[in-house]
Amino acid sequence: MNLAAPLTVDDLLAARDPVPVGLDAALRDRLAEGRDFLGKVLGDDRAVYGATTGFGALVGYAGRADQRDQADNTLAHLGAGQGPDLDPALVRATMLVRARSLAQAASGVSPHVVEALAAMLGTTFAPAVPRYGSVGASGDLIPLGAAAQALRGRGYAYLDGERMPAADALERAGLTPLPLDGRDALALVNGTSLTTAALALALHAARDAHRAAQHLTCLLADLLGCDPQFLDERLIRRFAHPGAIDVADAMRTTLAGVVPSGDRPLQEPYSVRCSPQLLGAAEDALRYVDGVVAADLAGVSDNPLFFPGDDAVVHGGNFFGQPAAFAADLLSSVVAQLGNLAERQLDLLVDPHRNGGLPPMLAAGPGQQHGLQGVQLASTALVAELRRDAMPAGMQSLPTNLHNQDVIPLGTQAALRALDQSALLRLILGSLALGLRQAVHVGARRPTAAGTGALLAALARRIPPIDPDRPLEADVRTAADISLNWGF
Repeated sequence: MNLAAPLTVDDLLAARDPVPVGLDAALRDRLAEGRDFLGKVLGDDRAVYGATTGFGALVGYAGRADQRDQADNTLAHLGAGQGPDLDPALVRATMLVRARSLAQAASGVSPHVVEALAAMLGTTFAPAVPRYGSVGASGDLIPLGAAAQALRGRGYAYLDGERMPAADALERAGLTPLPLDGRDALALVNGTSLTTAALALALHAARDAHRAAQHLTCLLADLLGCDPQFLDERLIRRFAHPGAIDVADAMRTTLAGVVPSGDRPLQEPYSVRCSPQLLGAAEDALRYVDGVVAADLAGVSDNPLFFPGDDAVVHGGNFFGQPAAFAADLLSSVVAQLGNLAERQLDLLVDPHRNGGLPPMLAAGPGQQHGLQGVQLASTALVAELRRDAMPAGMQSLPTNLHNQDVIPLGTQAALRALDQSALLRLILGSLALGLRQAVHVGARRPTAAGTGALLAALARRIPPIDPDRPLEADVRTAADISLNWGF
């Protein structure tokens, strides 16, 4: 990939493995021009935050005169992160986002910094970054500080999945410790690249789950023999919401050829009947998040920014992660409601009073066997986790940094939480998919639509019936993998 072009979520996914990252000649020239302009500004004795000053609340004090010492001045105090390391794949995506922001040549960064990030991404190297410490206001300072230190050969890093001292990881990867001055160091940390990467990956996972929820809802409706009139195009178009119209259209395609049993109630429970409205609202929300992620991946997240053509250094707040915070909070709400839907659908499926007379818990021999009983209990626990964590983070501001950061977005927490929640939703959908596979074994009718039949066949090929009972945690994960990847 070329850093001169905007990134996509697919680029971030690819960065979990070594990936070639290129800088063309025009990009190198723009970086050099920006760096030369920084030298001119400093030569003119103009104030430049982080290059001539202290940091944060201490901006009113002079920084260190030697720029190499100023890099230490930037990074040393940020070594305050706590908690477990973030997933190295997420950290590598973060470094790609940071490289793209810096490559837009508005940060006054040395060209060799961007080149070093590109070289790192061509290996399996990943800085060890603690989860806790960022408030997403002046960028992800503490997490990115740990990443910058690892690139300098300080702290810890991963190579081929093994955690080791960063200096050893650099040597084994064939990389050299990254020399930094004050401006370079600040440019590496003064942006919301972790927040952006986490939000982008959470969005990708939520979109996979959203698509799977549509397919599984269709399979549920077919196995139960539901009348598909809840998807009628005339009905949905009068609802008028674009997401619902598009979701219902996709679900009608999956259910093409379905034959209702004629034995179901006139109106299904909301977990079936209102599914296009719920999933459609989720689609509309996801489209909003799509836009935020696209803007974050295209933008420059740093302070100050340098404009050589205008002979200007502009100080401001482009490191403030409020857009991502709001988007991540919305994404968490979407994920929680998708979890609610899937859990209620599983409850419908295992209840003999509502599932058309299938055995309770879909047990092959009720009493002697218990079928989905444990899986349903676990799904309930997972939904409780999603609900508990759906409290918005983006408005829970706390003043910090001697009231320099008197309002903060907490976008990092919101984005990391959304990423965690998407993993839980995956398991709830896997639980539903496992139940749908088992339902046919204990007496549900075979699918009558080609699309739902293909999904059931994919599940049945890899998951044997639950007869007799067995531990099902691995089957849930397998069913999730099949459901979230089906149709590609």
